[in-house]
Amino acid sequence: MAFTFNKLAFTATRTSSRTPFRRKTPPPLTHPTPRHFHRPSRLLASKADPPSSSSSTATPPPGSTRQPFHFDLNDLDPDERASYTSLSPAEQAEWRADAQTTHDYYTGPDFAAAMSATSGPAGQDIARALALQKPPKPRPRVKQGFMAMGEEDAENIGPDPEYEGDDVTSLGHGELEQHREMREYARLCVWELPLLFERYVEGKQREAGFEPPPQHHVLRFRYTSYMGEQHPAAKKIVVEWTTRDVAREAGLSEAQRVKLVKLVGVRYNPDTDLVKMSSERFETAAQNKRYLGDLVEKLIREAKEGEDMFEDVPLDFRHHKPKKFLEFPEQWKLDKEKRQRLGEERKQREVLEASKVKMGARLIEGREVVREALRAQQLPKRDESQVLLEQQQGGRRRAAPPRLR
Repeated sequence: MAFTFNKLAFTATRTSSRTPFRRKTPPPLTHPTPRHFHRPSRLLASKADPPSSSSSTATPPPGSTRQPFHFDLNDLDPDERASYTSLSPAEQAEWRADAQTTHDYYTGPDFAAAMSATSGPAGQDIARALALQKPPKPRPRVKQGFMAMGEEDAENIGPDPEYEGDDVTSLGHGELEQHREMREYARLCVWELPLLFERYVEGKQREAGFEPPPQHHVLRFRYTSYMGEQHPAAKKIVVEWTTRDVAREAGLSEAQRVKLVKLVGVRYNPDTDLVKMSSERFETAAQNKRYLGDLVEKLIREAKEGEDMFEDVPLDFRHHKPKKFLEFPEQWKLDKEKRQRLGEERKQREVLEASKVKMGARLIEGREVVREALRAQQLPKRDESQVLLEQQQGGRRRAAPPRLR
């Protein structure tokens, strides 16, 4: 066991010393024969005496079990071969001597004994632990119970406990459900009914009479609400106001009012003198309403206190397309004379219809006359047997067509 672990440790040491720092895997072998040495280290070479022979092959002493040192350029990778060939002959001999020293050190009995003494117990413990280690079993899936439904850590809650006969009967559960329902209605009576009563009082006050807003309230805000749901369009607020009302309340002159019209731009309707603005940039309707109110105040302040009156800028209403209103012709409208004449004509038609109804008994219907004449005409009846006999005789008397010769 110790020998196997020592061999693995030695292989790992050689591989790690041969592998560059940036390379994740060892370089591929360029020769089918295994490599028996690596680049020597000066520290390891100083621990042993340098060999006296500079030959590329050294024979181990008699009775030794280690492999002989063999050097071949084919065992080197391209980079190592290039660096080796670039050395001088003396440096190449020194390089081969260092390689042989390192090989003798790692394959000597002292190194194997030291590795066995240090890694023997650890290797045995690792092998024993690997032999006793079992693959992890999959965690059984815990059945989700009624008490764990909808919980994030349902697996930690576990299944429901077994029924032990100490639960309430179905009739008792029905009583509890009825009690819960009564408590729900009690909560509605306490918390919801006062609000409903307030709405009821407000409705009665509205029914008493509608009070229009005073004249100094020139801004008209429009809200959009969706009952029972949250809609992204519910935050939009629209404000409408006329320039003449704002000019009256803010004390603007006609020139300042015209400047205000130029400031609002395409939001102005010249037919109705109405300015329409909307906002939905904020998350709540209250924020959008406050933003529109502040914006109208800024426009009024700029029109009233601004130095530049934009007198050289003409009014541009190209954005507005007026609607065509068809006027009813004056000659088609009814006056007193036309109404009187139409009334007289209507009375004449009614008298004519009544006279036709009265004369209905004296009128002659041609179809009825024809029907009565047909009924009064009595045609002679013929015996069916006589008719059949005449038909047979007529068939016999019928002359045959002449034959062509």
